[in-house]
Amino acid sequence: MSGVSLQKVIKRFGSTQVIHGVDLEIEDGEFCVFVGPSGCGKSTLLRMVAGLEETTDGAITIGTRNVTRMDPSERGVAMVFQTYALYPHMTVEDNMGFGLKMTGHPAGEIKTKVAEASRILKLDEYLKRKPAALSGGQRQRVAIGRAIVRGPEVFLFDEPLSNLDAELRVEMRVEIARLHGEIGATMIYVTHDQVEAMTMADKIVVLRAGEIEQVGAPMDLYRDPDNKFVAGFIGSPSMNFLEAKVSGGQVDAPSLKRAVPVSVGLPSDGTAVHLGLRPEHLTLTEGDTHTVELTEALGGVSYAYLTSDNGERMIVEERGDERSVQGGRVGVGFEPERAYIFEAASEARIR
Repeated sequence: MSGVSLQKVIKRFGSTQVIHGVDLEIEDGEFCVFVGPSGCGKSTLLRMVAGLEETTDGAITIGTRNVTRMDPSERGVAMVFQTYALYPHMTVEDNMGFGLKMTGHPAGEIKTKVAEASRILKLDEYLKRKPAALSGGQRQRVAIGRAIVRGPEVFLFDEPLSNLDAELRVEMRVEIARLHGEIGATMIYVTHDQVEAMTMADKIVVLRAGEIEQVGAPMDLYRDPDNKFVAGFIGSPSMNFLEAKVSGGQVDAPSLKRAVPVSVGLPSDGTAVHLGLRPEHLTLTEGDTHTVELTEALGGVSYAYLTSDNGERMIVEERGDERSVQGGRVGVGFEPERAYIFEAASEARIR
């Protein structure tokens, strides 16, 4: 197994640059997730590692080898795509072993490797079936098995769960995380779903417009975001952002109708800032600052969607038996140390 290193990687399509000098170190055996909105460059970056997109400038290293100009077949990677890309006329067993068969591996070796991959993915009872007789989750496991039998140094996943329903997505998240724990391979996983990123990753790389915004462990990004973009992208539901300004060494948020004392070094009075508050750090109180527009009841937890008198919206997480009522008037409480402050102009976090 091997780590992956990207050094000042650039990608251009004609005159349009889509990846802007990315530097990244992925350790041997690490599960690294690229996450970000559509068009941020995460799939392009993954395809560059795979060799499916040519690297315009910079270097990509896998282990000790510079693979920047190598063919995909020489890089020691295996890729699992969003579409299963299985041969419909072949059995599960034949689909999983086809790549090795095409590269001239002996039949006995192929059978052994397919059997091991089948054991890991719990596919033994489906080996003689064809893809049409499988569920979506089973087909995706076959596609992953096809990658496993190749024995790659690095596994690459390009939004592999996008075509599955919600229940199967959860099941396959667990399967892939278990797979990583069992085989210990380096894995790079692309998704736009931050829940997948938070639940699966050792390291998350948050991308925006072809640049890395922040890299870190899931809970590090959740607790300590560098900027407003990362703070809003990591966490579900998203962080609330309220317009505010610095006043008397505090943060004055009109929608809360009060100033918030904070322990960070604030800029001069009158400076515009954004006050960030996560839904799970808020509580509803007796008050008259917000109207409950909707209560989304999900069983053990609910989300109250509020609108302040000045039109700003926010979401508050509720637990317990008593829940807010649509149309009711409420106040909002929180601990000031749970607040995040961001510069309005640059969106950088004020620490």
